[in-house]
Amino acid sequence: MLRTLIVIASLFGVTAVHASDTYTQQIEHWRAERLASLTAPYGWLSLVGLPWLHEGTNTVGSAADNAIVIASAPAHLGTVDWHANGTVTVTLDPGSKAGIIGTSERHAVMLDDSHDKPTTVRFGSTEFYLVTRNGRKGLRVKDSQAPTRTHFAGLDYFPIDPALRITARWTAFHPHHELKMGNEIGGIDTYPVPGKAEFEFNGHTYSVEPVIEVPGDKQYFLVFADQTSGKETYGAARFLYIDPPAPGSNTVVIDFNKAYNPPCAFTPYATCPLAPPENRLGFRVTAGEKVYRGPNP
Repeated sequence: MLRTLIVIASLFGVTAVHASDTYTQQIEHWRAERLASLTAPYGWLSLVGLPWLHEGTNTVGSAADNAIVIASAPAHLGTVDWHANGTVTVTLDPGSKAGIIGTSERHAVMLDDSHDKPTTVRFGSTEFYLVTRNGRKGLRVKDSQAPTRTHFAGLDYFPIDPALRITARWTAFHPHHELKMGNEIGGIDTYPVPGKAEFEFNGHTYSVEPVIEVPGDKQYFLVFADQTSGKETYGAARFLYIDPPAPGSNTVVIDFNKAYNPPCAFTPYATCPLAPPENRLGFRVTAGEKVYRGPNP
């Protein structure tokens, strides 16, 4: 009987070790994908500017007489026009070596970053595309040779902690609620909230409200802060994606080991949301990405 119990215990121990190893491998794979995305030639580390447009014609180029000066651009790249009907067009100077990705045309209506493929103008290692934020329109400028990318200091993480992969009770909101979140440029964005996730940790009950970041998204987006924020982790917020509950289920998994820093932790040219009061947790979430150890944006 004792031998049987030892064998059973051993089998369960091996299973637990294998499960732990598998989970560790999954998180390490996620971290590798995160790093590859962040350090891609035109990933978040490549941001070098966010000049805002004024209504009407905006001349663009490296020469000082342009309304928008981009140091790496041709002297007179062309114009970006914000029309009275709200559309924005780009017209490239015939003498510039800039091009619109995906076409040989020198003129185009600019789709902004709410589209899967925003209209992108590229010259040398630099490119820009249109962004719309709180009624303002600007050019998100990226350079694959940006110092923030070429001198990237790497990512730091807390140790992987399976206890911070939490199964939470899900209460769906019908209809969706709304959540207002401030952002790094002083605006306020409103997002639909599909429901609330509630869980226990260290004897206390907490809840968070993830949002639908973009209509049609298959995952919910959580912007949260906790008692490590501003100390061990980025002060404004960390981000996390959550899968919706499976059909017929009333639970979701919040895996804090996949919490990561917003782009604003690395560059001053991003427009990140800030953690709302609903998602400020009263404990130390010692999992996921730590504060960036490189130069402050």
